[in-house]
Amino acid sequence: MEQWIMSFIEFFKQFSYFGIIFALTFEFVPAEIVLPMAGFWVYEGDMNLWLTVLAGTIGGVTGPLTLYFIGRWGGRPFLEKYGKYFFIKDKQLDAADAFFARHGGAVAFTARFLPGVRTLISIPCGMAKMNVLAFSLYTFFAMLPVTFFYVYLGYKLGPHWEDVGKIMDRYTLPIAIGIMILIVIYILIKRKKRKSRYSVKEFLTKK
Repeated sequence: MEQWIMSFIEFFKQFSYFGIIFALTFEFVPAEIVLPMAGFWVYEGDMNLWLTVLAGTIGGVTGPLTLYFIGRWGGRPFLEKYGKYFFIKDKQLDAADAFFARHGGAVAFTARFLPGVRTLISIPCGMAKMNVLAFSLYTFFAMLPVTFFYVYLGYKLGPHWEDVGKIMDRYTLPIAIGIMILIVIYILIKRKKRKSRYSVKEFLTKK
């Protein structure tokens, strides 16, 4: 199976940066393989690092969008019936649903950093009919740093690009926690400023 996926990715190399986007659009092809391999192509001098990162990020949006629209138009029954053909298991769907229920629309950003739910979180976003533009922007800005690290490590490791997955698994969760903490701090500061503004208005009104 892995060999088949590798051959599939290699086939898209002939289309250069568009090939990376196309390969990532098929969600059954793991980005964890495509992006480090693309980094290796940069190492070999076949591609530019920054254009590869851009292509990988765009592909990191088009791929989730396919699952988003499947969730929006087909819903859970469609996936329970046909998900096996896309290597989607009920257990994975349950995990994605539960994560979305806990955290709401922001998961389109935060879940991209979490192995196990980052791919399938697009489905409950679609089922909840989340705004497609907001979903795409959340996904783009989440995928940009993730894509950079995968591609850059593939580039740096060169012939040993297959080791990238082990390195990323070690650091992805701490990075995600750090980003979530920053988001919470930002929201709290914004609320505090809003409350202060209202307090000043009320004081002036009373006067």
